[in-house]
Amino acid sequence: MASEHEPLIANKAGVTRLVYEYRPPRPQSQSLVRRFCTIALGSTLIWIVLTFVVSMLSDDLTTSQHDRPHGKSKINHDQLKQILLDTPSSQKAEEWSRYYTAGPHLAGKNLSQAVWTKDKWESWGINSLINTYDVYINYPVDHRLALLQRQDGDEDGKEAWEVTYEASLTEDVLEEDPTSGLEDGVPTFHGYSASGNVTAPVVYVNYGTYQDFEDLLGANITLKGKIAIARYGGIFRGLKVKRAQELGMIGVILYSDPGDDGDVTDEKGVAAYPEGPARQPSSVQRGSTQFLSVAPGDPTTPGYPSKPGVPRQPVHTAIPSIPSIPISYTDALPILKALNGHGPKAEDFNQWWTRSTGLQYKGVHYNIGPTPDDVVVNLYNEQDYVTTPLWNVIGIINGTIPDEVIVVGNHRDAWVAGGAGDPNSGSAVFNEVIRSFGQALELGWKPLRTIVLASWDGEEYGLVGSTEWVEEYLPWLSNANVAYVNTDVGVRGKRLSCSAAPLLHDLIYSATAAVASPNQTTEGQSVYDVWDKRISTMGSGSDFTAFQDFAGIPSVDIGFNSDRESAVYHYHSNYDSFHWMEKYGDPGFVYHRTMAQVLGLIVAQLSDLPVIPFGAEDYTNALGEYVNKVEDKLDAALSPQTILSAMEIDNEAMFDMRASHRNTSTLSTNSHSDKHPPAAALKFKTSLKRLHKALQDLKEQAVELDTRASDLSRTVKEHIPWWKWLTKLKLYRQIRKVNTKYKFLERSFLYEEGLDGRSWFKHVVFAPGLWTGYSGAVFPGLVESIDSEDWTNAQRWVDIIESRIYNAARKLE
Repeated sequence: MASEHEPLIANKAGVTRLVYEYRPPRPQSQSLVRRFCTIALGSTLIWIVLTFVVSMLSDDLTTSQHDRPHGKSKINHDQLKQILLDTPSSQKAEEWSRYYTAGPHLAGKNLSQAVWTKDKWESWGINSLINTYDVYINYPVDHRLALLQRQDGDEDGKEAWEVTYEASLTEDVLEEDPTSGLEDGVPTFHGYSASGNVTAPVVYVNYGTYQDFEDLLGANITLKGKIAIARYGGIFRGLKVKRAQELGMIGVILYSDPGDDGDVTDEKGVAAYPEGPARQPSSVQRGSTQFLSVAPGDPTTPGYPSKPGVPRQPVHTAIPSIPSIPISYTDALPILKALNGHGPKAEDFNQWWTRSTGLQYKGVHYNIGPTPDDVVVNLYNEQDYVTTPLWNVIGIINGTIPDEVIVVGNHRDAWVAGGAGDPNSGSAVFNEVIRSFGQALELGWKPLRTIVLASWDGEEYGLVGSTEWVEEYLPWLSNANVAYVNTDVGVRGKRLSCSAAPLLHDLIYSATAAVASPNQTTEGQSVYDVWDKRISTMGSGSDFTAFQDFAGIPSVDIGFNSDRESAVYHYHSNYDSFHWMEKYGDPGFVYHRTMAQVLGLIVAQLSDLPVIPFGAEDYTNALGEYVNKVEDKLDAALSPQTILSAMEIDNEAMFDMRASHRNTSTLSTNSHSDKHPPAAALKFKTSLKRLHKALQDLKEQAVELDTRASDLSRTVKEHIPWWKWLTKLKLYRQIRKVNTKYKFLERSFLYEEGLDGRSWFKHVVFAPGLWTGYSGAVFPGLVESIDSEDWTNAQRWVDIIESRIYNAARKLE
């Protein structure tokens, strides 16, 4: 009750103080009436405003997508889908491809392209900006690779060396392919390679996988102090260099073997590019040698953004300390022939050494070596390391719901002047998707969820632009980001290729089913109809990595890939050019148009459907399959003697072992038939049952959530008149509750301490394979513990994963 002497605020000479002024008391009844009227009026106004605001927020979410009027205010979802199917143009995609591939655009050297991209997006009605980071990368200065033969000493008795072969380290200039002869073309080099000048005998190490090196060690091949020559393929190139470095080798040469090109080879009578689709003999695969499975992004700022003035960390654990260079198979031939007759042959090992030895018809015997001491290779590599700006282009289409965001991305930088496949087929596709959304915006469309569009820079060096952006905006992304959609190589063939988090599988099937296949032999069928429906797990090698593995945001990467019957794709070569794409990759750019339609529909469903189109049950089913794979790997590692012992120790445990035993012929594991693993291995095997039990609890919650989501999706399609605002409000709250559960489900599987030895990776389910890089590993903590036979650590990871599964189940309750 107010005092008769009510305080007033007075200010004198800059001092704020309370002053009391006498006021005569009002009659109590009058005061109460005034108070009641004030409160009633205020409450009514607040209720009206609140009702209006809630009605406005919930109207888009709860109004039937089919009932939305067509006009300046908004268009319905079916109309949006039609725009996204009708607008993309092969001619426009060809125009964008021609622009992006007209000249060099290395990371940190493509500002004009960034500005052009920003201006183009803005011309289509998309608010855009350029986002900058200062990152540590290298540019080529000089290099040399020569084969040397020791000669008899000169008159003074000094050793003399004759150069028997000097590698060109260049790609042929082709008259038919204009960008192959640009004066400012990019030299052949490796991103993040070390400078050095080394001379030593050479050893052929096959693909340079971890197991290949184990095979060499088992055969007592001397590796220390030698230079490795390895073929591309199998694993990420940086991990080939990493393992060679760990074993004391002093340099690495990487070449592309035509044996990996299937039937499209010169040996089998197919003409080489440009006359035909086979590999151009001088083509060279550039690329990064960063240790990608340890951490992507700027190696000097792991876990935080590379802004000016931030502290920089040492890089020795993130990038190589020995030099490496890429070469063509033409340049590799003299070196491989110098190995003939020295050491065992590839055929003396196993099938992984002989399945595609494609240069035998050129006189290569695939001997391992090393070459004798009087036949050596000189490898010289000089790189200039700088801290330089990178430029991401970020576009925003604002939605109705402020805390639900879809991010869509493609990278813009390339190793070569062209990059028509990698990445600029994706850039052309991406532009057509954005132009299509611009058409919808002109008609008054506004998405439910905000769409963030990203043209990343620095992907080729190690996913740098996207990683730094995620590290900077992690708090906001953790709260708001529903999904990340990526297209890198949008088109390089006719086979749809996709990797995705299991939550997104049904969404991908739905989008591909709505788009007609461009293959003339499959008239009347959809992309889904002619696709093998295979969706691989998320690994690394593109810009989804920071979203999926660091921030716990469900992601998809999609594009049309080549196969062993397609024209050879000259990956990271000068011949990944507009001319190659126009003649062999996608004549008429029809698959570019199709990819734009598929990508647009994926984004539309994520951004415009009231209920987020996720599948929680699909996720739990996939998790169960992943546990089965771990059990398969463990069973393959356990010897028959151990299994017999287990029968005596625990008949129930033995039954579980035999029940879970599956075909493991495709697994690469060491044989332990001569060992008797300790009881800890059996205890670990038994403990995996706990993961199956936890997944049962999660599945119950997931099925309930999916059922609720399905019911709400049907309800929201029904017409609800405007005056039933309380019904709309209730429906709005139910949808928001379901969507929030979906949004945070993937985040439930993050573990703050990260994986063993690579703490940047926080996801306990998905990560790039420790020694593969590109391909995904599932439950990497368990898999790596089995590989190292560390059963105590394996048990620790069972505990961690079990806690994450129950964490997810609680969030779905």
